Amino acid sequence: MGESLSTADQAVPMHIPRSTAAVLAAATIGLGAVTAGPATAVYGGHDIPASRYTWLAAIGSPAFPLRPSGQFCAGALIAPDTVLTAAHCAAFALPVPAALQVTFGRTDLTHNDGITVGVKAVRVDPKFRIALFDDDLTFHNDVAILTLDAPVALPTVRIAAPHGHTGTAAGWGATSDADDLTNSRLHAVAVPLATDAACAAAYGDQFDPAEAFCAGSTTADTGEFDSGGPLLIDGALAGITSWGKGSAEAGFPGVYARVPALDF
Repeated sequence: MGESLSTADQAVPMHIPRSTAAVLAAATIGLGAVTAGPATAVYGGHDIPASRYTWLAAIGSPAFPLRPSGQFCAGALIAPDTVLTAAHCAAFALPVPAALQVTFGRTDLTHNDGITVGVKAVRVDPKFRIALFDDDLTFHNDVAILTLDAPVALPTVRIAAPHGHTGTAAGWGATSDADDLTNSRLHAVAVPLATDAACAAAYGDQFDPAEAFCAGSTTADTGEFDSGGPLLIDGALAGITSWGKGSAEAGFPGVYARVPALDF
């Protein structure tokens, strides 16, 4: 089960980011957020056009020059004026939502196409917290809602609970150890879902199946600058790229936040 991908999508490695982006953005913008240290890049995916997922958002800031278009996270349009992302991507902007901007329809971040919208409000799950796993920061209840300055006339993504054996992750993150800052193209990758038991064996008490689930392998995973992006199952948003020990590291699948009731 899981979202259908082309043969090329399933066979070619891809990469995505998880946890370093927001700390760099916060430092650049000067708001002093705390987020995780860097993860290595990932392998296992294929270029895709932004038209594949018209609801997919690149989240960034003009004040973050280290990445094309200032991108450091991703998100998903769940209502005409609402984007769902990771809390660790947005918590630093709680006092200044205008520090963020959201872009749809941009396959290559070095281009100026697509639709870019400002952010007027940020809400973070009140249960969001940061902890430690070895030397890495971990994120719990890692969910945030961005309210856009204006609604956009684009399809939204539906939400579903994780199920089956395979999902699809998408984002603009790193595609190798050498391009953690330079990759600008959108990729997607088919990732195997891990059991809760396997995730607990990897992360111990830092994994809570009530708030998260795991997916990924040594050949398909998310990585730097993919935080907040979607984990899709049968075309529906089942999880939010959150954190993990490294990327594509044996025995340590990526951790994805479950999408809660969004009543915060």
